[in-house]
Parts: sequence; C-alpha cells; structure tokens
Amino acid sequence: MRSRAGPFILGFVQSLFRYRGCNYSAAQIESIRQLIAAHPGLSRRRLSAKLCQAWNWVQPNGQPRDMVARSLMLELHRAGHLELPAKRVSPPNNAVVHGRAVWTCQPERQSQLGLGLEPVPLECSLGQLGPLEIRLVRRTPQEGLFDGLLQSHHYLGYTRPVGEHLKYLVYGRGQPVACLAWSSAPRHLGPRDRFIGWSPAQRGANIHLLAYNTRFLIAPWVRVPRLASHVLAAVARRIAADWQALYQHPIYLLETFIEPERFRSTCYRAANWIYLGLSTGRGKDARTKEPNRSLKELWVYPLRADFRHHLGVLSYG
Repeated sequence: MRSRAGPFILGFVQSLFRYRGCNYSAAQIESIRQLIAAHPGLSRRRLSAKLCQAWNWVQPNGQPRDMVARSLMLELHRAGHLELPAKRVSPPNNAVVHGRAVWTCQPERQSQLGLGLEPVPLECSLGQLGPLEIRLVRRTPQEGLFDGLLQSHHYLGYTRPVGEHLKYLVYGRGQPVACLAWSSAPRHLGPRDRFIGWSPAQRGANIHLLAYNTRFLIAPWVRVPRLASHVLAAVARRIAADWQALYQHPIYLLETFIEPERFRSTCYRAANWIYLGLSTGRGKDARTKEPNRSLKELWVYPLRADFRHHLGVLSYG
C-alpha cells in the first residue's frame, strides 16, 4: 500500500520524534539506523532513496518522496537520534547564480530562455500589454530563470520547495513579467481550518488538496495596473488541472499569507480572494505560545463552490 506520509502512521505507536505532522517511534528510528549501517558507502542522497524503497514512501504519482525522506533523516541527525555520513558535496545555490547572471548571460543562452539582452521597461495599461503567456516551468529550461528572478527581486528571495509544488512564469510582450510559486499547504492554520469546518481527521486526510502561494512577484521593470489580480485569476483557472496532471489529484482551495506592514493585499482582494484573519505569529516549530515573528494576513480562494464537500466536510454551518 502506498503511503503519503510514510508507512507507520496507521495504528498507535509511542512517539519518539515528530516531523511534518507525523510521529516516529524508537523502532522506526532504529530501522533507519540499521539501514545506514547496512550501506556504509552510500551518500545521504542514496540513503534517502533506500529509505523510500524500504518504506514504500511514494507520492500519488508514484515518484519517491526522497526530498521528504532526506529532510527527515537530516532532522533526526541534528536531534542526535542517528548519525548520517559526512556531506560529500555542497552544490552552489543555482537560484543565486541565475539571479546574478540572468540578464548578462551569452546571447545564445538568452535566446533559449526567450529573452532579449536586457529587460524592456513596461509601463502601459493591461489592454495595451496584450495577451499573456503563462508557462508551467518546473523541470524545464526556464526553471533556472524563474528561481533567479525570485532570488534577485523578491524580498524573501528563493527557497527550494519540498513536496508537491508548481512554478509559473508569466510572459508579456516576449519577456518575463511575473512569477508565482505554489507548494503544499501548511498542516494547521486555525482561521483556515475553521473556515473549512473540517475535523483534525478530515484535515489529515485532505490537506494535500490545498495549495499555498509561497511567492508572487511582478517584475520590477513592469508598471501595469491590474496586472497582478489578472495573473492571479488566470492561474486560478488552470492550477487544479495542472496539479492533477503532475500529481494525479486536483486541488480545491488556494491560500497565502500577506505581510500587512509591506503590502495592502489589493491584488488578492481584487481577484476575489477571501480574508480570514491574522496569523498567530508563531512558526510551525515554535516551542511556546508567544509570537516570534510578524503577524500575517491569511487569504484563501475556493476553486469550486462545493470545495468543502471535496475536502471531506459533509455538512457545514
């Protein structure tokens, strides 16, 4: 049987370690130690692949959950529960490299990316901009450009997603004008969970049917009123089908956080997103109930009128 979160989540086990909403027992951690001991010559990457194979740990599309397995093993290593082999290589941050060089690379490379030698400032109306081209760029030659644009121009930079995710690069007049990154939704958000009306069990079974907008960038050389809300609406119309094509399941609700000290949420409001309230100001690994970061606005967008039914809520209100 394939498992979304690992092979040991059924039944009660005494938890020794908790990671990404799942509990892991001493016996499970010991099985990872034995796997490492049985393959002393393997790298961390190869060991994570072995763990996925041993636990039958796969995504709905059949691909191994190697990034999640690797992250789990690293957290266990940091917590002192096991010892991983020494890290063999430290590859460069490709997002940083692309961010520095994206507009200065050689002409033939720019041609491959569909760029001119320099970004052309765009200041016009949405109608004058003309039709937009929305490209799904994950696992394509344009993915490096996407990562570099976020690293260079988004105030949070670029962070490589773990788990299910999509990357959209939006072109106008032949050059990039916007980037949108989407990933798996956070496990527990009080305002969202109350809005949906699901129980903890329903949330655990259906959280993968939500998508989280982690990054949204309008390129700094673009000044086009209403472009941001137009892009949000256009992506919302296609994201469920794109998610289905890659991960073999749709999504029914979108969500995002906005920092009110930086942004006014105008484009989300104009695209008919729903404001649910403020975050608690505590990260997922917070050890106390005291805020340890800025409060953020939580916004959601249902992709279907009957989204609650598809999220396991049989009755609401």
